[in-house]
Amino acid sequence: MKPVFKTSDLAIDKTGSVLVTEQLQKLIDLAAQNQGIALVEKGTYLTASLFLKSHMELRLEEGAELLGTTDESCYPVIPTRAAGIEMDWYPGIVNINNQTDVTVSGKGTINGQGEYWWNKYWGTDQTGGYRKEYDAKGLRWACDYDCRRVRNLVVMESDHITLKDFTSTRSGFWNVHVCYSSHVHVDGIQITACGSNSPSTDGIDIDSCEHVLVENCVTSCNDDSICIKSGRDADGLRVNRPCRHITVQNCTILAGFGVTIGSEVSGGVSDITLRNLNYHGTDCGFRIKSSIARKGYIKNVLVENLDMVNVKYPFHFFLNWNPAYSYCELPKDYTGEIPVHWQKLLEKIPDEISKTKVSDITIRNVTARNEDDYQGISRAFNIEAFEDVPIERLTFDHVSLSCREFGIINYVKDLRLLDTQISVFGARDEKNDEYDNR
Repeated sequence: MKPVFKTSDLAIDKTGSVLVTEQLQKLIDLAAQNQGIALVEKGTYLTASLFLKSHMELRLEEGAELLGTTDESCYPVIPTRAAGIEMDWYPGIVNINNQTDVTVSGKGTINGQGEYWWNKYWGTDQTGGYRKEYDAKGLRWACDYDCRRVRNLVVMESDHITLKDFTSTRSGFWNVHVCYSSHVHVDGIQITACGSNSPSTDGIDIDSCEHVLVENCVTSCNDDSICIKSGRDADGLRVNRPCRHITVQNCTILAGFGVTIGSEVSGGVSDITLRNLNYHGTDCGFRIKSSIARKGYIKNVLVENLDMVNVKYPFHFFLNWNPAYSYCELPKDYTGEIPVHWQKLLEKIPDEISKTKVSDITIRNVTARNEDDYQGISRAFNIEAFEDVPIERLTFDHVSLSCREFGIINYVKDLRLLDTQISVFGARDEKNDEYDNR
């Protein structure tokens, strides 16, 4: 039996009013030295970044809450990957970096106190903050990188990791980010309390990883619900670490932008299985996004057994997504500093490298319908690739969709509709051609 080391053993304050990062790290180190369990007992623990070690478990007891401090001076700035670019940025509240055989478990909560970070980005009135300043300067593409925000949990360069049963809430940025890692099991975690004013609060991001299983999770967030990525533009091509052999199954997808591949796919994505997913009130069902600058590839994807209710866009594939964010150019009159991460974003990729190539996508056994009182967007398809690089071998098999609009399908080679039924009870609304260009 593994030894257990408790917060009460070290008399760690649990009122949430005193910063206890050092004491919690001491508890973690003690558990790691003995290949044991660091048990965070019921209470609220105000903390900055914690770093787990190999061959240990961090267990959050039901009623235990790790409350991320909003004092930015308490967070180190370390090398990491942020939104597809390797750069110096804040770590997470809980971090597993360069470790093996680590578990985070229990019915407790990681609370990022997101409102502080969201206001930093949008301003308290949703019209200010970094975005107002950067948009005015023509630097929308740089804003998300310069406005450092804390993730709730980060796994980097690690293997044989288990994330089980805990709740991630009010994250400042992405909730759970798994990057450059393999043999990871994400089981039964909950993503909650990221409302409509919370930018980039992705649920679970799987980034340049191999052999990852995500199952039995529930997501409610304000960006991609579960997302598969592999790096952005020239930096993603340089790193060249694909995301492959990923399975997402038996999950419930609530508020959010859907189960997504992209937009950072420069390292390539392949051998993906999405199955047994239930949606309610989600923006998208299965989503693919990229841009001309991303390059990369997406191939060998199986999507099966999805049930969607009140989903705006059951299938949204857009390979030239959000130009203001995706295309990085300095304003002609810019005279300021050009940080290293800007240089990475501004680096041009030779035109002879192909646009994102999407191929061999099979979608089967899917239903989408609306409840009687649903008044939102309802578009069966929003699928658009490139004239010179179309999507190839896209199959819908045993699919039943009941939507207000049929939508658009452009630039697809070898589109197969097998035993597929589509009911459309309205006309195309062109304003729904654009989505998520925030």
